[in-house]
Order: sequence, then C-alpha cells, then structure tokens
Amino acid sequence: MKLSNCEINRAKRRRRANSGPLLAGALALSCLVVMPAFAQTAPPDDDSHVQFDAPGFLPKKGRPGLPDVKASPLAWPRLDRGSVLCRSEDDLSRLAARRRGQSVDGPIDCQIVRAATGVSILRRQGPGMTEVQTNDPSAGGTGWTDAWLPEKPPSH
Repeated sequence: MKLSNCEINRAKRRRRANSGPLLAGALALSCLVVMPAFAQTAPPDDDSHVQFDAPGFLPKKGRPGLPDVKASPLAWPRLDRGSVLCRSEDDLSRLAARRRGQSVDGPIDCQIVRAATGVSILRRQGPGMTEVQTNDPSAGGTGWTDAWLPEKPPSH
C-alpha cells in the first residue's frame, strides 16, 4: 500500500503536533533539575551565613614570639651616643676652636661616647661647658662636655 503525498504530509503534521507538548515537558523538567543548583550558589560577596570565626567557638591565639618587655627608664642626666667627653676644660675649649676652623696647639684629649651613659653634673660654666662625673668609672670618669643637659628629663 502506497501512501499519497497528502497522507504523508498529514502524518508529519500529526507527529509535529504530538511532539510540541513532549518538547515543552522536557524543557520544564530540565529547568526543574537545574534551578535548585542555581539556588545553592551564593554571590561572591555573600558568605552564605556561615561564620568560621564565630566568637566563643574558636580559642583565641596568642601572638607568636616572645612577649613584649617594657624598657627600663634611661638614666638622667645622661650623655647620649655621639656626645663628647673631654679630660679638661682646656681640651673642650681647644675642641670647640678646632670645630670653628681655628688652628690649635697640642693634642686634644677627648672621646666620643659610644652608648648612653648616666652622669652626675658637678658644675656648669655657661650653656656649653658642663663638668660631669660618669656613673660608671670605666665610661670616662670626670670630664667636661658641651652637651646640653637640662635639669629635668625631656618628656615624651
């Protein structure tokens, strides 16, 4: 039995009409499967209400390394690093003349202080000449300095 072109076309139309609801059903089913997966993904700026650092649940960690040690107060009055301590008042005067660019006769017996050194003020002779005694005898003993040593320690 041979079918005519009209019958063939009519059969094709019936298949197309029956496949429409089937195609729509497959599309709806795939949307139902995919939508829950999209609902579970959070945007990058959202933490999905999960807190990994909830207070009370995780123990506080101490800072690594050794604990901080408070510095002991520095002696006052003191000669700071780089100050000059001369044996005599004349040595300090010759050092000042040399620093001004004048020629000086004889050696100058002065030393540069290498570390902060506590001193006792014996007497002052003007603002730039002070006779001091170091608290540590090995640090220089008695001498003269041009360092400014105010009566009260500087406040920070």
